[in-house]
Amino acid sequence: MHNKKKYYITTPIYYPSDYLHIGHCYCTIAADTMARYKKLTGHDTFFLTGTDEHGEKIAKKAASVGKEPKEYVDHIVDETKKLWAKLKIDYSGFIRTTDDYHQRRVQDIFQKLFDKGFIYKGAYKGLYCVSCEAFFTEKQAVEKETIHYCPDCEQKLEHREEDCYYLKTSDYGNWLMDYYKEHPEFLEPKERVNEMVNNFLAPGLEDLAVTRKGLDWAIKVPFDEEHSIYVWIDALSNYITHLGYPEETEDKYKTYWPADVHFVGKEIVRFHGIIWPIVLKMLDVPLPKKVYGHGWILFDDGKKMSKSRGNIVDPHVLIDKYGVDSLRYFLMREIVWGNDGNYSEEALLRRINSDLANDYGNLWHRITTMLDKYFDGVLPLEVEGVYGEAERNLKKSVLMLDANVESSLDAFMFNDALIHIWDVIKLTNKYIEESCPWNLAKDDCTKDQLSNVMYFSFQAFYTATAFLQIFFVDTPKKVFTRMSLSESVTLEDAKNWGSLQSGIKITRGEALFQRYDIDEELGRAKKPNGDSKDIPSTKKEEPKKSEVPEIEYDDFAKMQILTAKVVHAEKVENADKLIKFVLDIGEDENRIVVSGIAEFYKPEEMIGKTVLYLANLKARKIRGVNSQGMILFAEKNNILSVISPEKDMPFGSIVK
Repeated sequence: MHNKKKYYITTPIYYPSDYLHIGHCYCTIAADTMARYKKLTGHDTFFLTGTDEHGEKIAKKAASVGKEPKEYVDHIVDETKKLWAKLKIDYSGFIRTTDDYHQRRVQDIFQKLFDKGFIYKGAYKGLYCVSCEAFFTEKQAVEKETIHYCPDCEQKLEHREEDCYYLKTSDYGNWLMDYYKEHPEFLEPKERVNEMVNNFLAPGLEDLAVTRKGLDWAIKVPFDEEHSIYVWIDALSNYITHLGYPEETEDKYKTYWPADVHFVGKEIVRFHGIIWPIVLKMLDVPLPKKVYGHGWILFDDGKKMSKSRGNIVDPHVLIDKYGVDSLRYFLMREIVWGNDGNYSEEALLRRINSDLANDYGNLWHRITTMLDKYFDGVLPLEVEGVYGEAERNLKKSVLMLDANVESSLDAFMFNDALIHIWDVIKLTNKYIEESCPWNLAKDDCTKDQLSNVMYFSFQAFYTATAFLQIFFVDTPKKVFTRMSLSESVTLEDAKNWGSLQSGIKITRGEALFQRYDIDEELGRAKKPNGDSKDIPSTKKEEPKKSEVPEIEYDDFAKMQILTAKVVHAEKVENADKLIKFVLDIGEDENRIVVSGIAEFYKPEEMIGKTVLYLANLKARKIRGVNSQGMILFAEKNNILSVISPEKDMPFGSIVK
């Protein structure tokens, strides 16, 4: 797919004043996803993340709990690394701004800028946010009743006045606006450029205070130990100090710089989109190819998730409950990269149930179940000349997956890439339904067609799973192991039709993804004593036996009740209680029925069962599905049981 080229991607280095939350996971998972994609497509990839550990806020936090700053951050950094390990984040480098090499190189960078005449000593007066460690003008601050608040974290701003060293950023405002015009790809999405120009550059860029006086928890100015180097030069320089700059003989720096993309939250685009390129210009260092400012994860009330607000979601809890692939999938599928996105546990559960358990997991279950039944678990040959339009459409969709996923990911449209993969998964499900392999299996004359249905389904599932290696970390390994393959496959191999060899033994195994009762997970389920105040009851009250009206035999005779076999079952999308069934009622006829029994049976538990089917009940649309009748069950004390005949009976036998 590519010649061997380098790819360097970074996250911001996170501020370890407290433990990280799902918002930090979002950016890191996105960077890890891009790194996995580039590795899978043959790039020499370097992925850097880390922690920004200096500053007044951490010094105060440490003092409040009776610890030295280094001792305080050491524990949080250890927990951060454990979280990344739990999420299977495969970073190439992890930088701490307390690392000796970083501190030494930052001092060298500061000295270089001073020697070139870009830094001078002056005095600062202005508004300062301790939480964000940022200075703001009165225009940038939010004013309420004459009090100024931080526009990012909403904390009260302090008025500061002190001697400091300044960086001559005011000389570079016009240069940077011209650079944006000449390199429109440098800062994305486009609205971030508008924000930088309108809020900072057009009004006139001011010189920037880059030191603090009397701050011990920081890197000292090499020629003036009363002053400490501030976050702008300390933290931003991490992207090149880890590679070896300014010791330019270092191989990593020569190999990987300039960065292909910095992923950052939109609240720090100002630092990466204005200060960082100006510093690099002053140093005569090439600028990164792109800075991408992603959006925030919001709650339903529109509030940003942040440590300052104390409204964080603990990712450990979600991983332990729902698995790492489920969380990674949700964050990459639910939110359009660059935009703000809403988070709720209910939305996460709906994605798991609908996309992972129903579409993907149930597709694996149904094709492996049929393979076991019809071919003893061995993948049959693709038979030339006996397939038609449905097979050609599925094959075309699979062969287009490579280009569709690549174009989406090169534009950082993670959700679009997943939509393309899911289009193949859904088309494969549809292909199976329309091909009716359960009917093909009845006649030896259609054995070749049955072989093709199995082979085409498995090849499509295999290719989709190969591309899911970009997003998932555990599930593809399970699938490939069950297919008698190695734990990973190359995209170059998987994208080619026919790359899946017939004759391999395939093991069904346990469900790939678990379905969840959303009400139960969210604490809205009925209580054991029958109190259902948490949620409104939708169940109709059953009449007492004495209240049921008598009927004539002719009334009963109007009902056509047949025996039927469940040949397929799957959840109805966006409907927690509904299952769609395909029933074989004999004489090569199938019927579709929708039943609200998902809280009692999983779809896969029903496949293969013989049931009693009310065939002449008037059809009606249920969630867009035309339900043709009713399956009969027995119910008592909230226990539901399917009714089956005592003896094996031909499907379509009449119940009298």
